[in-house]
Amino acid sequence: MKKQYIIPIFVPHLGCPNECTFCNQRKISGEQKNVTEEDVKNIIEYYLDSFKDKEIKPEVAFFGGSFTAIEADLQERLLKAAYEYVKLKKVDSIRISTRPDAIDKTILKRLKKYKVKTIELGVQSTNNYILEKCKRGHTFEDVKKSSRLIRWYGFKLGHQMMVGLPESTVLDEINTAKDLAKLKPKMVRIYPVLVIRGTELEKEYLDGIYEPLSVEQAVERCKELCYFFGKKKINVIRIGLQNTETICGPDKKGSEVVAGPYHETFRQLVESSIYYDTIVDKIKKFNTKVKEVEIRVNPQNVSNVVGFKKQNVEKLKDTYDVDVLIKMDEKCPASKIDVTVTKKYQDFIDE
Repeated sequence: MKKQYIIPIFVPHLGCPNECTFCNQRKISGEQKNVTEEDVKNIIEYYLDSFKDKEIKPEVAFFGGSFTAIEADLQERLLKAAYEYVKLKKVDSIRISTRPDAIDKTILKRLKKYKVKTIELGVQSTNNYILEKCKRGHTFEDVKKSSRLIRWYGFKLGHQMMVGLPESTVLDEINTAKDLAKLKPKMVRIYPVLVIRGTELEKEYLDGIYEPLSVEQAVERCKELCYFFGKKKINVIRIGLQNTETICGPDKKGSEVVAGPYHETFRQLVESSIYYDTIVDKIKKFNTKVKEVEIRVNPQNVSNVVGFKKQNVEKLKDTYDVDVLIKMDEKCPASKIDVTVTKKYQDFIDE
């Protein structure tokens, strides 16, 4: 996959007409002030100076809040500031994220004017009962309508969904993934719900009404979604919130995370679990008692194959009594592994 630099610009809670029970965008983004067009220019300049490979043209991404629900004049000013760098060929494209009920033809024409390429919708769930429970303020009908409009106008469509929302089950989340796949997004983000300080969900958690997922539960749910989206050729571009000074372990000073499945390398946990399943499946197909295997893997995926703190290697040893040898091979496709038996159990007995 071609490398892409991202220049993130957070517009916390700008444009949001309501406060979802799980959300405090200022705490999540780490931003405590509204963004101006001068801020946009300064942020872009800062990142352009910091990128090592000057040949790669980055993408400016407006995250947080609901960009297209911002007052129209401010939208124009922020977009225009970023678009100047597109015209100068210093930036490749612009991406925005927004609410499903903040998309219409007028808005999309404005985004086209400033060469926005990608629009991500914060869907979270396609179950209307769960959406109402979380006070999202939109329905699945809004998601369907806006997704079709976005694709009709030629934008790349992205969806964001959550696991572990109040009263959401594994089946609800699988059904959400199926509903989204029918709308043909190019990419998805999957966010396990964290209990953030200052939210209504925090009160529900402290009152014993809401119980967040454990890390293990969240990994399993996200893994199943990754399997599904992979089969549908839909790229999962993020799993879990971005780590910041405030989005970190609940035990750390300054953390705004009260509870929930936080882990500093959450995506690695999910991908490592997927690789573990793949290794076990390949071993079982050998139809013989295996004592030692060699796994050939691209260097960039060694950590996922080995697992966080060598969890996969240790689990294979504890569960199946199989030793693992890792062989790095740059010729091995990044998404593939090759497993060969280097020692059968009978060989071990005979030694």
